[in-house]
Amino acid sequence: MTPTITAVTLLALSNIFMTFAWYAHLKHLGDRPWYIAALISWGIALFEYLLQVPANRVGFTVLTLPQLKILQEAITLMVFAPFAIFYMKQPFKLDYLWAALCIMGAVYFIFRSADPAAVGT
Repeated sequence: MTPTITAVTLLALSNIFMTFAWYAHLKHLGDRPWYIAALISWGIALFEYLLQVPANRVGFTVLTLPQLKILQEAITLMVFAPFAIFYMKQPFKLDYLWAALCIMGAVYFIFRSADPAAVGT
């Protein structure tokens, strides 16, 4: 697997943990004190960091720091939208599509001047 694919895969997995750590307590722990939710979220976030740190280290061998950040933001949106709609039962809004297009525009601009050979290695 190329470093870029490895980084994207690890970032996607880390974002799943991050999203659950940040938001799932709103659905399941609303009747508990905030510090209980925080402790549980920190436990979940540990797994996010165990994936995110290696993802950034691998990704930084072939991507610039701004490329890594924008890539992470795009992945976050791709993870968050289904989480919000299917897990948290939030209604779909057309604004989600517009936000996704804006993020994809950011991805385009940050990668457009990149060496195509370097991104895939």
